[in-house]
Amino acid sequence: MFPNVKAYDPAFAYETALIVREGLRRMVKEDEDIYYYITLQNENHPMPEMQPGIEEDLLRGLYLYRPAKKKKKLHVQLFGSGSILGEVLAAQEILQQDFGVTSDVWSATSYQQLRDDALRCERWNRLHPQAEPRVPFIVSKLDGKKGPFVAASDYMKLVPDMVARWIPGTYIPLGTDGFGMSDTREELRRHFEICRRYIVAAALDGLRADGKLDAAFVGKAIQDLELKPDKIDPLDI
Repeated sequence: MFPNVKAYDPAFAYETALIVREGLRRMVKEDEDIYYYITLQNENHPMPEMQPGIEEDLLRGLYLYRPAKKKKKLHVQLFGSGSILGEVLAAQEILQQDFGVTSDVWSATSYQQLRDDALRCERWNRLHPQAEPRVPFIVSKLDGKKGPFVAASDYMKLVPDMVARWIPGTYIPLGTDGFGMSDTREELRRHFEICRRYIVAAALDGLRADGKLDAAFVGKAIQDLELKPDKIDPLDI
């Protein structure tokens, strides 16, 4: 990956505005030798107001968008990017209402920025063994957060997987690996298993993997969600 490319996948208008403003500041005012790659989609969804105090986290790649109102024993972390953040927010509601699982929803605006920061910290620590270690931004943001962690993206799983080794728990990236079809967005998301129901299933199976739910519960949930366990894998088409 080119180090002078700054790649972002914003979900909301305020995210895009902040990223564009920062890009203009760095490229025009500061005359840095960089350029920005911003994924924009024409999804129709409400554009909320920006929460106060999130600017720095947003630009660094990850911020807490909608925490659980009241955390329960069964709790997960959900990451979403771009238009798929809407599916993640819908999954948060289903988990709470239908399965008694609470969740925090994070907007992952740039896995690239998260990874670059973590790599820089690792390099500095490696070459300065006697100094106070630097902590990657993603590590500090997720410190004390209980998993499992599910990341849903319109990109291939490889993109959210870039930060896997800095996630403090079971990590399940969902993405669009494989071949697609000419169909509706809803059907394509179902096909690639990144729609709200598959996000819910991934979160429940992550709890199973962590020993917090039994397999029978997850199996019943898959039936209730009307998922087809034996449908074709997108990688097999």
